[in-house]
Amino acid sequence: MAFRNICVYGAGALGGSFAAKIASSLGSDVNVSVVARGAHLQAVRDNGLTVTHVDPSLADIKAKVTATSDPSELPKQDLIITGLKGHQLSAAAEGIASLLKDGTRVVMILNGIPWWYFHADKDSGHAERQLAEVDPDGKLWSLIGPDRVLGCVAYQGAEIVEPGKISLSGSGRYFLGEPSGAMSADLDAIADLLTRSGLTILPTPRIRDEIWTKLRGNASHNPISALTRATMDRIFASEDLRATALAVMLEVEAVGTALGCRFTLSAEEHLANSGKAGPIRTSMLQDLTNRKPLEILPLNGMVVSLGKLAGVPTPICSTVFALATQLDVENLRD
Repeated sequence: MAFRNICVYGAGALGGSFAAKIASSLGSDVNVSVVARGAHLQAVRDNGLTVTHVDPSLADIKAKVTATSDPSELPKQDLIITGLKGHQLSAAAEGIASLLKDGTRVVMILNGIPWWYFHADKDSGHAERQLAEVDPDGKLWSLIGPDRVLGCVAYQGAEIVEPGKISLSGSGRYFLGEPSGAMSADLDAIADLLTRSGLTILPTPRIRDEIWTKLRGNASHNPISALTRATMDRIFASEDLRATALAVMLEVEAVGTALGCRFTLSAEEHLANSGKAGPIRTSMLQDLTNRKPLEILPLNGMVVSLGKLAGVPTPICSTVFALATQLDVENLRD
């Protein structure tokens, strides 16, 4: 197997579910490790990772993995999967880089605009432009390098219900792609590995389309849920909140289109599909209630920033960004 040593760096709800599924499905064919912290780390060390599903037709998973808070304790890796959010990645650049060797690939599961976004981009006219907003010191670009990256867009509700235990809202699906659009041998091999681990993987030559499609929902639903404390079903029960969500989505769509993205569904169709989500707590609402920093900048902040770059006005996104940013500040005050 080309990818034998596999590290999930940031084994929270989504990353932890990846680690558990890979370890339980592939067994001795792989060496799975996780980088985590706090009570979650200790629980994984003591009892392994447990994944349960809201859907009773899906079997629970339990897996033992090597767990550490210090990546220097691990050997060099063949494959790294990051479960960190966009605003957490820069601080982890050195740790991730310490696990790299020639040929190591890095799958980055991210919401919002990633730091590598313009690498090998043929559509926007901004190829190789670096984004200081999400890579402020250029560490991710220089220490990890965009050539190693495979982008991953996840559609999977996940929550840590207690340390070491993760609940998934469905079977989920994951778009995976090279920034260049190449349908490479590495992409095929990693997609196969993850598929054999029980994950629904959809390789794509246009990963940026999937980034913007997911962002169209995240940039509206996540901050609205945090600002109102409402679950998805309660957001869509409100005519005013639905209208606000649609206004945000239309701005996101305009910026993405200006940068070469193609949307297959209209914003109205996307909104209608989101309205079927049920009583789901968005990841941003989970972070708010757990007093964790909010993922505002990679979502709304980058829509505003790239809107300026593309010459597309984003007044609603700018307002939501300002409100959610101050909410984040107040929520984190001692």
